[in-house]
Amino acid sequence: MLVSAKPEAVERFLKNLPDEIVLALPWLWEFWAMEHQLPPGDRDWRTWVILGGRGAGKTRAGAEWVRAQVEGSRPDDPGRAKRVALIGETIEQTREVMVFGESGILACSPPDRCPRWEATRKRLVWPNGAVAQVFSAHEPEALRGPQFDAAWLDEVAKWKKAEAAWDMLQFALRLGDNPQQVITTTPRNVKLLRDILADDSTCATSAPTSANRANLADSFLEEVERRYGGTRLGRQELEGVLLSDAEGALWTSERIEGLRCDLAGELDRIIVAVDPPVTGGPDADLCGIVVAGAKTEGPPQNWRAVVLEDASLKGSPSEWIRRVIEVQERWQADRVVAETNQGGELIETLLRQFDAMVPYRAVHAARAKAARAEPVAALYEQGRVRHMRGLGALEDQMCQITRTGFQGRGSPDRVDALVWALFDLMIEPARKWSAPRMRVL
Repeated sequence: MLVSAKPEAVERFLKNLPDEIVLALPWLWEFWAMEHQLPPGDRDWRTWVILGGRGAGKTRAGAEWVRAQVEGSRPDDPGRAKRVALIGETIEQTREVMVFGESGILACSPPDRCPRWEATRKRLVWPNGAVAQVFSAHEPEALRGPQFDAAWLDEVAKWKKAEAAWDMLQFALRLGDNPQQVITTTPRNVKLLRDILADDSTCATSAPTSANRANLADSFLEEVERRYGGTRLGRQELEGVLLSDAEGALWTSERIEGLRCDLAGELDRIIVAVDPPVTGGPDADLCGIVVAGAKTEGPPQNWRAVVLEDASLKGSPSEWIRRVIEVQERWQADRVVAETNQGGELIETLLRQFDAMVPYRAVHAARAKAARAEPVAALYEQGRVRHMRGLGALEDQMCQITRTGFQGRGSPDRVDALVWALFDLMIEPARKWSAPRMRVL
């Protein structure tokens, strides 16, 4: 691809092009666009959702899509769409970002096809007669009456009246053979966005902030990665990942982010906890492997724990046993703790084959996963457990655990390993500490 070619190859390519094509290149979006900025062409859709981190190129993709709908082959030729709705959170944001922004419609339009802004009527008018009206999501009723054959919606996930504005638009999007709408947004866990993505008529593309590295300042990328890399906020705002908390979850994104740390500090004990998969083969669950440490000076209410690493993986028993041994040696962990409900003595046997001297303790689950997780979640509520960065997949599972069970897909192997680690570090020793002692007469 040209984008990955050496500069001299690009220069040769451009020199061999006719002058008229070279002059047109700045306006040929498909030539410059990244994959996530182009609409999927392999299926019919009504809604295209472009999810992305901050600065990933979402606005440019939305503006170029509008151009593709309204422009014809020549400036005066009609395009596929004649009536377009442009909807942002407020009129000001719609105008300043979607219309006049550096990646907005006016900045992306070639001189002979550039629309005219009519401020008093809050609309763009193209030379071929196509019109795009500007709306605020704060005023859903303004969408009652107009009708459209295309729409661009920006940052839907932060609209205050999102569902009302969305509903009014769906009634208005009724012109043409196939009215379509594009949503450009940083993902947030809101019901409307989840419902739109779950709809069969929706397609989605996504990209992290780093995908648009060529158009972003290096200092910006370095700073946001330093501040937010490896956090749930970073996964949402930089990686463009939609994070969800189940209703009634034992852990929430907000609580976990409030317990983030960059340094583990001095620790008295470190544990590697293992939750082995029930079955083997290519369809087996992950083997949960979580490393945690604790400082246990004084009475139990003063104890503090840190979750250090999630080393979980999908693989054969020999592969995850090797991972356990490697992690135990790297962290100089005091003990390996493994659930034996499914593996029985096999886990210890495999461990001993690789390292006969590894400290090991078998644990057996007598209660359901959610019931075991509740006392561990209580430690978080008390602010006694902190998280290092880079635990995103584990934290996603944590936010899907409720008192009635796991609401996500598959098995919460990472959370199970976390629970065993913190039980061994914090809960069981605290129970022994608090047990009444025999009086000596």
